[in-house]
Amino acid sequence: MTNVNKSKELDDLCINTLRFLAVDGVEKANSGHPGMPMGDAPMAYTLWTRHLRHNPKNSRFANRDRFVLSAGHGSMLLYSLLHLAGYDMPIEELKNFRQWGSHTPGHPEYDLDRGIETTTGPLGQGFANAVGMAITERYLADRYNKPGFTLFDYNVYAISGDGDMMEGISNEAASMAGHLELGKVICLYSDNKITIEGPTSVAFTEDVAKRFDALKWHVQKIDGNDVEAVSAAIEAAKAETKKPSIIIARTNIGFGSPNKQDTAGVHGSPLGTDEMTAAKEKLGWPVEPRFYVPDQARAVFMASCKTGAALEVQWQKSFEGYAKEHPELAAELEARLSGNNSDKWEDALPEYKPEDGGVATRSASGNVLNAIAEDIPVLIGGSADLSPSNNTYMKGLGDLMPGENGRNMHFGVREHAMGAVMNGMASGGMIIPYGGTFLVFSDYMRGAIRMAALSGMQVIYVFTHDSIGLGEDGPTHQPVEHLASLRAIPNLNVIRPCDGPETSEAWRAALKAKGTPTALILTRQKLSIADRAKYGSSSAGDLARGGYVIAETPENLNGGSPRLILIASGSEVELAIGAYDKLTEQGVATRVVSMPCVEFFEAQDADYRDAVLPPNVRARVAIEAGSAQGWHKYVGLDGAVIGVEGFGASAPYKILMEKYGFTVGNIVGKATKVYAKAGVSTT
Repeated sequence: MTNVNKSKELDDLCINTLRFLAVDGVEKANSGHPGMPMGDAPMAYTLWTRHLRHNPKNSRFANRDRFVLSAGHGSMLLYSLLHLAGYDMPIEELKNFRQWGSHTPGHPEYDLDRGIETTTGPLGQGFANAVGMAITERYLADRYNKPGFTLFDYNVYAISGDGDMMEGISNEAASMAGHLELGKVICLYSDNKITIEGPTSVAFTEDVAKRFDALKWHVQKIDGNDVEAVSAAIEAAKAETKKPSIIIARTNIGFGSPNKQDTAGVHGSPLGTDEMTAAKEKLGWPVEPRFYVPDQARAVFMASCKTGAALEVQWQKSFEGYAKEHPELAAELEARLSGNNSDKWEDALPEYKPEDGGVATRSASGNVLNAIAEDIPVLIGGSADLSPSNNTYMKGLGDLMPGENGRNMHFGVREHAMGAVMNGMASGGMIIPYGGTFLVFSDYMRGAIRMAALSGMQVIYVFTHDSIGLGEDGPTHQPVEHLASLRAIPNLNVIRPCDGPETSEAWRAALKAKGTPTALILTRQKLSIADRAKYGSSSAGDLARGGYVIAETPENLNGGSPRLILIASGSEVELAIGAYDKLTEQGVATRVVSMPCVEFFEAQDADYRDAVLPPNVRARVAIEAGSAQGWHKYVGLDGAVIGVEGFGASAPYKILMEKYGFTVGNIVGKATKVYAKAGVSTT
């Protein structure tokens, strides 16, 4: 009995260390969420000291368990865990919580070197990321594990809150996980029954256990303050290999706070000096010094360093034997662990010639994908139930389904979950995921796209049916503001190729953009292949520079120097070249610039940008079948933009393009007016 009491005393010491590191950090910042760390500390302590397999001295250990704090507002809990376990998270960082230049922002941001597996805070994102991480584990295990060599066998743990459960994305992701039988996902759901507005009963009265049971999850209910109950539930979850697990733990937000426990008042505000003092006194914790860590508690957490190092040594020895028996797979895996791929896929990129005839860029994209897929085994993806339309299926490479471990994903009609699951798949850099849907439905997954950009995840979006050019489906399916909206997201490359050659180059760029997600914007309708040789164009390889001259001014007009520039992307480049022909016949020195990727263009030096768009040529017209927003930067006060106002209409696409002014004749007319307004002076 004495040993049991001593053990409980040590558990309580460690749990309170977590609680009050979080409280002190929030108090010093005078900002943050102390309630969740105070309530969830027992679960976190139990998981991290008894179950989590990781190596704090190598946060990138390939077979580590993954931990996701989906309830990211409780970030001080994660930072405290990382500090105590021996990660690169010194106490000074905890004292700098939410301050400029710190590595402890208000919500966790993807930082593998410090043990932060993903960016969380927008609720439900982390939960869905965990599902993606488990998909990656399944694929890696299937590809690399061999008899006698288990290289990948890790669990993915997530701590989620009531808010995560309310967000629709969690239901989408949970449905996917249950269908795929992802037994490596273990969610500890902190059911503290409090949100910002008060008790969850004001908005959330569903039976979560029944919901997850219906979604084919393994469901347990426990007291989240009982360390032994938590540990036993985790053991049971690990033993269940066919179902993802949710452990519904009844917790108390702000545990130990005499006046604020189990109230909304402790959710998102510091306790305040008086309440902090009262909480410490109630739980037998010294009021001073702040950020106090007892040696006994530190020793318990730091034991994971020794255990983790031994795990990695064992793994490395296994890998050495593996390399002797499976040298090709070992070399492939080593390359991927260092962030590299074979580049032989580049030789397989399809080439297109003008005489080949027109091709929709969605079809060209499918051709590229199938040409290179065999040479990029880490490329995995699919569509949100639109593979035949998006052309995202890799032929002959199987499906990722219950009992099957192919490379084609069936995300179902779950766009938001698809985006967040792909972020989880990309976390750690082992997998390059792609996912397709219609461009208009990028709105449904925008939160996940933003998280990918913020985190620097290499994720590829295949967005087809890119404009009013999709035709009869009408304005509900015709994107108008979406290009401008996506371009507004920092660190997201938005590429809208104009033909087959640019589509090949778009995929090349996406596969080389290691720290950036890429959105490929593709047409439903066929587009001709630009005759670059005829028009004195640069190679389509200049897509990597974002904008380039695709039709140059003839030498017999103004010595080959332009006086009018037409700028276009995607399907409108073909129209711009048609207008170029007419304007050239009229003696107007015209240049056409293909601008497939504004982000790439802005990354070029000023000399290159000025060479493509000479500042002294002020007669400019931009043409894009979408919102005009953003193009005025390139056409200036003297130029014009031919775009779409309103929401489109239902009709055959050729009629729509004519009605909205996307014709050679309209471009010529608009360009002629701009040219006349700007004058012909080039000085």
